[in-house]
Amino acid sequence: MQVFRGIPEKAEKPVALTIGNFDGVHIGHQSVLARLKEKAESLSIPACVMTFEPHPREFFDPENAPARLTDMREKLSIFAKLGMDRVHVCRFDRDFAKMTAADFEAGIHAGLDAKWVLIGDDFRYGARRTGDFESMTRAAEKFGFEVEAMHSVKLDGQRISSTLVREAVFSGKLDFARRLLGRNYSIVGRVVHGNKLGKKIGFPTANIRLRHNRPPLSGIHVVEVHGIAENALRGVASLGVRPTVMNGGKPVLEVYLFDFEENIYGARLRVDFLFKLRDEAKFPDLDSLKAQIALDAENARQYFENRS
Repeated sequence: MQVFRGIPEKAEKPVALTIGNFDGVHIGHQSVLARLKEKAESLSIPACVMTFEPHPREFFDPENAPARLTDMREKLSIFAKLGMDRVHVCRFDRDFAKMTAADFEAGIHAGLDAKWVLIGDDFRYGARRTGDFESMTRAAEKFGFEVEAMHSVKLDGQRISSTLVREAVFSGKLDFARRLLGRNYSIVGRVVHGNKLGKKIGFPTANIRLRHNRPPLSGIHVVEVHGIAENALRGVASLGVRPTVMNGGKPVLEVYLFDFEENIYGARLRVDFLFKLRDEAKFPDLDSLKAQIALDAENARQYFENRS
């Protein structure tokens, strides 16, 4: 899969195109991408995705923007697994935000030579969100490409969306989130050095760097970790601000792996969240914290025994 920054002034070859943020790449998004791939193959042209970095809502209102489900690197990895040929990552900045709907339409024609465009029936684009499916249809007539609307995908009568996935993850409904995503909710990141507190109290943890400071969930979770051994390693993870040892700290993801003592600093891991054990809590002292971690680990082991 080829990845490009922005839209070129002139296209090298025609493409079949879809456009969106695709946060989480849930099963609704996967339906869009499957349809794109199907059409691209029938036309013998590349399946191309246009997406944005940062998310437009992060640009316009960073304090109130929703927590991300996937960072760009993980999103691109999923696109590749789903058979996309090209991805254009457009930087959403002030200039992009001021682009008119007409200029956006002209850009995908000249810069991408889109022969077929698939967008959601509620998709909006251009300055002040003036572009919609109807205006894209008019552009298709003007520039000579086809446009198709992808209707909402539903699960249990609910429209699948990144917001619905985010709500499921936040509320600890990880089984429901798994159905919405078609996979476990996960966070991918590199192991970095922490304050070594876990090791001091007998529970050494892998500290995973968070690319964004507002993860969509918190608390203590049963997890499986990929990226170290051939098979997933089991453990228990804490994601939060560690109120027992910090005041006003940033969220930290710490994973205690069962029966594992290797040095894995620098490794890039995927942490799959399987079950929420409890919310984060502040304890009166480190002994109380240590006792609770031991109980969390035992409960996590019991989860895996019951699942077997």
